[in-house]
Amino acid sequence: MLATFKWRIARILCYCETVKNITVSVPDDVYRSARVAAAQRDTSVSALVVAYLERLSGRMEEFGRLEALQREVQDEIGQFRATDRLSRDEVHERAVR
Repeated sequence: MLATFKWRIARILCYCETVKNITVSVPDDVYRSARVAAAQRDTSVSALVVAYLERLSGRMEEFGRLEALQREVQDEIGQFRATDRLSRDEVHERAVR
């Protein structure tokens, strides 16, 4: 009965999705610092790497979103010509209104 209970707990704590293993080569001092940082956060080096990669992925998604927004705004601007600028008097007249 105890073995069945332990098996159920182990099954609950296992990964619920497929994960990929990667190998990363880092200098010894970087590895030691990462282990210390992980211990201070009560986590593992692997969990730190996962968090970093998730943040990196989010930044790339944000970059893509901003890039698409920039294209959209530029398309809305249409044909911009320098001759379309207001004269100095028109600018100041508009500011007074």
